[in-house]
Amino acid sequence: MAVKFRDYYEVLGVDRTAKQEEIQRAYRKLARKFHPDVNKAPDAEDKFKEINEAYEVLKDPEKRQKYDQLGAHWKDGQDFRPPPGWETQFDFGRGAGPGQTEFHWGGTGGFSDFFEALFGGARGRGGPFGGMRGGGPGGAGWSQAGADQEATIRISLEDAFQGATKTITLQSQSVTPEGQLSVQSKNYEVKIPKGIQNGQKIRLAGQGGEGIGSGPRGDLFLKVEIGPHPLYEVDGRDLILKLPLTPWEAVLGAEVEVSTLSGPVTLKIPPGTQSGQKLRLKGKGMPHPKGAPGDLYVVIHIVVPKKPGDRERELFEELQKVSRFKPRS
Repeated sequence: MAVKFRDYYEVLGVDRTAKQEEIQRAYRKLARKFHPDVNKAPDAEDKFKEINEAYEVLKDPEKRQKYDQLGAHWKDGQDFRPPPGWETQFDFGRGAGPGQTEFHWGGTGGFSDFFEALFGGARGRGGPFGGMRGGGPGGAGWSQAGADQEATIRISLEDAFQGATKTITLQSQSVTPEGQLSVQSKNYEVKIPKGIQNGQKIRLAGQGGEGIGSGPRGDLFLKVEIGPHPLYEVDGRDLILKLPLTPWEAVLGAEVEVSTLSGPVTLKIPPGTQSGQKLRLKGKGMPHPKGAPGDLYVVIHIVVPKKPGDRERELFEELQKVSRFKPRS
């Protein structure tokens, strides 16, 4: 018996070459839009079933491979009959892998004849979502995992170096059962791990979007943004510090106190040090939770007095007369 072909890529609005991450994002967006608990349009439930069916196939590499073997020449709604021996090419009796399904349709009759013709064996024990609990009118129940959410937390370099505990306030939006938009403010106590880097994320489990039905809450991810520092530049786990030196310190050598995030240290300046030269303080950079800390690189910057005194000027003039140093030769 012929059935109507369904273009699952068209249902989710993705290309046939779409990666799994793109398919998942498209599915989540559409499932939230047409979820019957949120969308009260008459066709929302049918649309939601259609979206789930498409995702059930395209999320599974094995099912997707089998579906793609039909080729891209079929159009949605065309009469279709599975090729002879089709049902014996693959075995889908093992069901979907753990964690694959995020929105669940509990109940019967949730899949089209086209799906049944191609993947009838996939339903296994209790259907393709075997083990999911149904409920509500007619034996059908909905369960949706909450969406993961992301925000930015701005911290100081000292907090990143030492670790800290911060209290932040975030606003979130949700849709009430009446379809109204609600804005809430919530305080979070966030532990900043020692040695965290710019751009890394802190996960607050179960603090994301609220689930529907028995679905769990999503997670909240805080992207770390380390603010600029008046002394240090950050390069991965290394720190860079500009150190001003007088001409005589650079020529004769000296011992200079240098600030580090773990406290001051004495740095030995070798005689003849040049402007722009880097001196390394090993292990004085950012800590590493699972390895060696970074280094602190001190960049020499030779400075001269803008308004020398009379005696200073005399000494520089005398040096000019006796020195044989030719920097441009």
